[in-house]
Amino acid sequence: MTVTKPQEAKSLTYPKKTIERASRALRCSPFQMPLFATMGRQSVDMGAIASTKGANLQYTLSPLSELAAENALMWLIQVGVLRREVDGQGITDSFRLTPLGHQIIEQWQAQGLVVPPPTWRDRIYNALSRWLRIF
Repeated sequence: MTVTKPQEAKSLTYPKKTIERASRALRCSPFQMPLFATMGRQSVDMGAIASTKGANLQYTLSPLSELAAENALMWLIQVGVLRREVDGQGITDSFRLTPLGHQIIEQWQAQGLVVPPPTWRDRIYNALSRWLRIF
């Protein structure tokens, strides 16, 4: 019996526009670094993100309704930063980072940054991207 070493995980490379759009979406989201850091280690349930619980855990600056949190999370899924967890019975209400999300968050953490604040230009581009599904 031959034992082989598992292949090293390759770092995925993304087009510059993909990284810019994802980074902009993260900056414009209502979520803070503690949420993304937790999502980098484990999945986070919607119940921990929405309402006052999310604000108490410093996942958001202020309480979000479940609908507002869901909409923001769905946009981050569409730009490729998050994914929904799946169990044996289907999709769950838990979320975690994708490899693209890990790459951006780890870069910000290495620079000692929290989620950088969005510029007015970021907000306009992000709103247009969400509305028109472009950029």
